[in-house]
Amino acid sequence: MSTTGDGLRLALGTFTRIPSGTVTLDGGTARAALLLAPVAVLPLALLAGLVAAGVEVGLPPLVAGGLVLLVLAHGSRAMHLDGLADVVDGLGAGWDRERALTVMRCGDIGPMGAAALVLVLLLQAAAIADLLAAGWRGALVVAAAVLLSRSVCARLCATDATPADGSRMAAAFVGTVPVVAAGALAIVMAGVLLLATLPQLSLLEGRDLLRGGLMVLLAVVLGLLAPVLLREKALAVLGGINGDVLGAAVEVTLTTTLVVLTLAW
Repeated sequence: MSTTGDGLRLALGTFTRIPSGTVTLDGGTARAALLLAPVAVLPLALLAGLVAAGVEVGLPPLVAGGLVLLVLAHGSRAMHLDGLADVVDGLGAGWDRERALTVMRCGDIGPMGAAALVLVLLLQAAAIADLLAAGWRGALVVAAAVLLSRSVCARLCATDATPADGSRMAAAFVGTVPVVAAGALAIVMAGVLLLATLPQLSLLEGRDLLRGGLMVLLAVVLGLLAPVLLREKALAVLGGINGDVLGAAVEVTLTTTLVVLTLAW
């Protein structure tokens, strides 16, 4: 099978629970998987959007938001949430690199990690509920935000990144994506999110339209900037990127994007 085909199967197995079979992992396959992550996650994003659109038949927005998060957690084996908890615990363990990495590898969730999970899920559910006041138009935006959040792993694994010691996943993925390719993917996914907001923005006029457009742009910029800041923090404390940082980046991006989008309308 071609590198692209193997990469797509690897992306399916890495970013979703969809069975993908055995894939030979090398630099080309890892690079393709990271660049094709939004394609692999498309079925999960569409399912999340369909569940969110349940508000059109009377499902309360907050209930719909909770169900969307349930779909995303189940569809990704909750690995991004696990990464978020481990990163928060590791970064909060102190400035000693070995201690931070040891805490992250142990698998137990400490109080800081647990608090991070609760607060992030609360923010995501509240933001999704707010966006779903726009009905199916808001559901479309939520699905696009899911795709954008999965695309940021390519930027964290660009050739200017460093893998953390002892991480097999980082050793396989980090440093495989050209910076230009990662940037191009970010631009494409930003465009997808912008297009997803057009049905709702088209209902606005005058100052509301201007404000809405500016907030959407801000959501894209901050959503793509947040994981880069996380990467710099990981480099400073952990010495590089590992699988937990990639998972945390997905959740940080999704949360930032959804929260800022609530200001758009």
